[in-house]
Amino acid sequence: MSDNQTSSLKSYIDSATGTVQSTLGSLTGNTADQAKGDVTKDHAAAEKDASHTIGKIGPYAVSSSGGISSDDPRRTEGSYDQTMGSAKEAVGGLFGAEGLKKEGQQQNAQGKGTEAEGQLSDYGHGLKDRVGGTVGGIAAGITGDSEKQQEQQLKHDDAKTKQRSAEQDIQKQADA
Repeated sequence: MSDNQTSSLKSYIDSATGTVQSTLGSLTGNTADQAKGDVTKDHAAAEKDASHTIGKIGPYAVSSSGGISSDDPRRTEGSYDQTMGSAKEAVGGLFGAEGLKKEGQQQNAQGKGTEAEGQLSDYGHGLKDRVGGTVGGIAAGITGDSEKQQEQQLKHDDAKTKQRSAEQDIQKQADA
């Protein structure tokens, strides 16, 4: 992993280091060490946030590390069914068409399930491939195969993007 890439693990280590440094500075009365520890913790928090940041355009996601992924098609299908179901439900309610309203409720519920299946698939595949990329990168580093190491880093970054994209969408739904 290069220094210009964000890493959740590195941010946790830096946060712990900053906490220890700040605490030691506080206990010894060394304000410079305390301040340095606080800066390290702040930097770690910013790195953790950057590590979890992705940009989405439709079913595609890009991360700060350069990883790119596309959503499982079930995520898009489920979202579409939810939108159409909500529309049918609203129109049915507006005009007193109970059949259309009920059909919309069913389509909306089915869409939520379909989207959740896609999210869980993306999360699981992302996690699995992320670990595989990390382990493969370590193995390639040990054998000195820098080309394979870069390939595995790309696999890790793309998988991390897929995982973070699913996490972000799941969190949005939980907050709604």
